[in-house]
Amino acid sequence: MTSKDIPGGIRLKEIAGWNQTREDWERFLKASPKGCFVAEVGGKICGTATTISYENRFAWIGMVLVAPEHRSKGFGTQLLEKAIRHLDDLQVPTIKLDATPQGKPIYEKLGFVSEYELERWTLRRTVVDESKVADGDLYEPMSSALLESILRADREVFGADRNFLLKDLYEDGPAFTIGNWLDGAVEGYAFGRRGSFADHLGPWIATNSDTARRLLEAFLARSKRDAFVVDCLKANHFAGGLLRSLGFAYSRPLTRMYRGTNGYPGRIDNLYAILGPEFG
Repeated sequence: MTSKDIPGGIRLKEIAGWNQTREDWERFLKASPKGCFVAEVGGKICGTATTISYENRFAWIGMVLVAPEHRSKGFGTQLLEKAIRHLDDLQVPTIKLDATPQGKPIYEKLGFVSEYELERWTLRRTVVDESKVADGDLYEPMSSALLESILRADREVFGADRNFLLKDLYEDGPAFTIGNWLDGAVEGYAFGRRGSFADHLGPWIATNSDTARRLLEAFLARSKRDAFVVDCLKANHFAGGLLRSLGFAYSRPLTRMYRGTNGYPGRIDNLYAILGPEFG
């Protein structure tokens, strides 16, 4: 895949109703210029798959899309196998992805096993109350010192360094990067990005429920959009209850899966929401 293929990828994700933007596709290509792939029929893109390697500790496969008229013809499997071969050639010990219920049996046949469950939650609202924007956000603008502390903390939470992605998210939407210290340690942080139809919160990390709530409320206060998406850890029951109390509705399940050794699983004890199924 190259930059000239992005419009074809956008067409497929729009057919699927996914939330990614051109900027997301550019992030894939910037992170892995030789590890993103397209399938073509008659010179027209009919399928995509992306990969990102994190410090060669583990890699992610995402954006596995096939045009409706070409499904059930093996294109998705071929793209997956191409992505896996590419990562195997790089000697990445672990490959991860977040699977829909429809995709899970396919991934299992390719050697992937389940790690834990995720849930997508969505919120739609009609009017942004400007009076609540000021009251709902108690966080100051992000300082460079706090941002660097967050990036260090995230390496332990995620299991590898993904600073190149988080810095890009911050530069693209600094208002959606929120965090705070407590006694010199990072108590919680959240990043967000603008999707094609909804603002997406993630990663969302907190050491306690009060911080988690304040981060979520600040994110909602800073956005003027009428739609939001969050991909939460299913085992974090407080996250689901909090989202429901604020009007979010359960959307669909996802399963985090891996192939290989999974030597760097990260820490999920403080995980409320992932960055996204396409990034991890």
